[in-house]
Amino acid sequence: MTSTDIPKRSPPIEELKWGFMKVEGCPPGKDFKLFPGGAEKWDWRESNTSHVPGIQPQDVEYLLKKNAKYIVLSTGMENQLKIAKETEDFLREKGMQLNTDYFVKTTLDAHQCYNELAKDNKLVGALMHSTC
Repeated sequence: MTSTDIPKRSPPIEELKWGFMKVEGCPPGKDFKLFPGGAEKWDWRESNTSHVPGIQPQDVEYLLKKNAKYIVLSTGMENQLKIAKETEDFLREKGMQLNTDYFVKTTLDAHQCYNELAKDNKLVGALMHSTC
């Protein structure tokens, strides 16, 4: 196995508060896509994500293409960001089970869940929303 074959770890969330996140190796931001080997700001306009109907399959698919084997979906600090039915269907079609392979949690709980999985060297991806 060469160094390029070794899966990259998922970067931990270093700080989180309302409207602000700091992820290891990234400039601060508000919403993030996190995945093995990196993170980037999450621009909802790319996938037409909105609070309702919620997180779209396209965003989750992006994490899977980045080699995430576990997915954490944040529903916001006040649980206002929904998960679109199509996204739940997409995850099930991929053979993923809720609370085993993917997790849906308010942002503070999603932060803890994600960091625990990352600390255990799991290939975890997340969609993190730091406000409502």
